[in-house]
Amino acid sequence: MKVPKVLIMGAAGRDFHNFNLFFRNNPRFQVIAFTATQIPNIDGRRYPAKLAGRLYPKGIPIYPEDGLVGLIKQHKIDRVVFSYSDVSQEYVMHKASIAMAAGADFMLLGQKSTMLKSKVPVIAVCAVRTGSGKSQTTRKVAEILKSLGKKTVVVRHPMPYGNLLKQICQRFETKADLKKHNCTIEEREEYEPHLERGSIVYAGIDYGVILREAEKEADVILWDGGNNDLPFLEPDLHITVVDPHRPGHELKYFPGEVNLRAADVVVVNKVDTAKSANVREVIKNVREANPEATIIKAASPITVSNPDLVRGKRVLVVEDGPTLTHGGMSYGAGIVAAKKYRARIIDPRPYAVGSIKKAFEKFPQIGDLLPAMGYGEKQMKELERTINSVNCHCVMIATPIDLGRLLKINKPWVRVRYELAEIGQPNLRTIITQLIKKKR
Repeated sequence: MKVPKVLIMGAAGRDFHNFNLFFRNNPRFQVIAFTATQIPNIDGRRYPAKLAGRLYPKGIPIYPEDGLVGLIKQHKIDRVVFSYSDVSQEYVMHKASIAMAAGADFMLLGQKSTMLKSKVPVIAVCAVRTGSGKSQTTRKVAEILKSLGKKTVVVRHPMPYGNLLKQICQRFETKADLKKHNCTIEEREEYEPHLERGSIVYAGIDYGVILREAEKEADVILWDGGNNDLPFLEPDLHITVVDPHRPGHELKYFPGEVNLRAADVVVVNKVDTAKSANVREVIKNVREANPEATIIKAASPITVSNPDLVRGKRVLVVEDGPTLTHGGMSYGAGIVAAKKYRARIIDPRPYAVGSIKKAFEKFPQIGDLLPAMGYGEKQMKELERTINSVNCHCVMIATPIDLGRLLKINKPWVRVRYELAEIGQPNLRTIITQLIKKKR
């Protein structure tokens, strides 16, 4: 019987995980290649033989996604497996149409095929879109678990953008570990806030290995999702964050809608800054899609480290990169803070250089904000040059990490921070306490 030839479409994360769990050492399929998109400089590599398993002694090549049709025809691909996140439902079906027109079947792997079962309780925090407020929700859950006396280990969605062999299983306990593992800005944004609060973080490529290591030192594992992807670990409590600044997106993006329908708890975030009609629309959609889910309302109050530096001044606002790019947002916490203090926002586009300039061209909705992109040393330098070229009084850094410590900024800067503040009952503490008692 013919063994189907497979191509996995990905973005250096979900694609590798799907391969590891479903295809590695599986003689019923032959994986010919991965394709890569969304993240710069992740194609042209090779999934190493050490990770690929006994069926692939030479590893597996990774090509740019824009060559998809040619790869299907050249290698007579039988099945294309879509394996990345935060794209519209329409986008997914366009990719399906392209693959099918080129002669291949189109495949999506579900939760049963891609979730690992843990020996200890797992709480997963996911979202329907990038930028919904997943990070502050995860931090809130970690804080609750710590107050309940539970040692919590955070397992983070992968961001293996460097040397894949060195990223099989990464453990982070201090900020020194961020430097040790040559972390990008994007990685630091997700790991550093947990480290500051005393949580250990695991991430990497092989989540079977990662889970076994995390279980050794955890009372509870906290899955910190990436984009709007599904958990890699089977959750005992599945929390999904929705964003009323983008009403309707909870039903229009993949696999965010899966998270919505699978959730035990749905956190409707940013109710303090979203329009009331949008909040009502999102809650209506949640109840129709997942009537059994518990709904929690929450705000994300914003603070500025030194308001006097921005009040009425010319400011450059630097926002979280992925939220502005494939997250599709045109504003974030920095804009809310700038408006609060009546600052004049300076457009960085005339000053942008290199890949930062290209990001503005690719994602025009960003407007007069600067995305904190730093997927490598070169891009971090381009971000630094762009910031330092802007004619302003102050830089408002609305990212989860202090870019002022990481980059050499030639002007004053302030931090814009945001945390989750639940409104009324039920709340996360009550739900998590019940889970702990049940598991005990």
